[in-house]
Amino acid sequence: MAGADFASRVTLNDVAAAAGVSIATASKALNDTGRMSVETRGRIRRVALEMGFRPNALAKSLTSKRSFTVGLLTNDTYGRFTLPVMAGISEGLIDHGVSVFLCTVEDNPELAKIHVDAMLDKQVDGIIATGKRIDKPLPVDLSKLSVPVVYALTAGPSDAVTLLPDDQRGAREAVQHLVAQGRRRIVHVTGPRGFRVVQERADAFAEALERAGLPVSDAAILRGEWSERWGHEAVEVLWSDDAQPDGIFCGNDQIARGVIDALRERGVGIPGDVSVVGFDNWEIVAEQTRPPLTTVDMNLKELGRQAGQALLRLVNGETVQRGIWKLPCTLVVRGS
Repeated sequence: MAGADFASRVTLNDVAAAAGVSIATASKALNDTGRMSVETRGRIRRVALEMGFRPNALAKSLTSKRSFTVGLLTNDTYGRFTLPVMAGISEGLIDHGVSVFLCTVEDNPELAKIHVDAMLDKQVDGIIATGKRIDKPLPVDLSKLSVPVVYALTAGPSDAVTLLPDDQRGAREAVQHLVAQGRRRIVHVTGPRGFRVVQERADAFAEALERAGLPVSDAAILRGEWSERWGHEAVEVLWSDDAQPDGIFCGNDQIARGVIDALRERGVGIPGDVSVVGFDNWEIVAEQTRPPLTTVDMNLKELGRQAGQALLRLVNGETVQRGIWKLPCTLVVRGS
């Protein structure tokens, strides 16, 4: 019964749609903030009452001094990681009438400062910092701002709230899947040595092999670029040896696609002769690979949703646990 009540709960989005106004306008009307006519405010409140809308605790706690906006700052200009994070943030905040606006800073400190100043001028309630590497901070110091800051998929201060995927756990699940498929000669083809995720996934790869009672050697880990070309080159290296692998765990989906293409060119059956697992679940790559790629999803949308919720709690003056939050990854099994 409780589950049915939850499923049928009227949301702020429902009220806004029924009243024919934006979510932000509906939120301001119900919180007695913003500039609008008495008739509009009254109509929105009547619609909410008739629909049985009950604001949740987070929405109630937003004060009249809030702008109902948060800023998202990123150096991921391509958007590969930022877009799903932003989708999750928006999903997590939309029911509270909070909007998100995105600023890209590349690796330019001056540009970053301009965007942060603009966010503060617009009186954002808080800022979420995100990027393309978990071990590289954005080119601007956000630690002394007058608004709360949450970090997602980028490095933050030790006393900040930072949300990251659990890369090690995801890597272990990838290797365990290969072992469960009967693979015993498993190698890891990954990215540049200087990336923290490369080391974390390599460590987890070695640990999972040891737990499975399989041999581990430095030669089983090949480091290169985050590219299809490197995946192709890695297969050339591996097939120049007599001891060829029957399972390949790749550091990202682009590498995995290059590996699969190179194996197919050699007439190697996938997954008959060799099973391949990627990392990222970049669907535009994974689903179009032949065969479709089994890979680890970092659940970036959920990471963004939780980052948005954490920021909202900070805005509301609630206590939020500081430090690194590790969110679980998910193995997506397809055809490789």
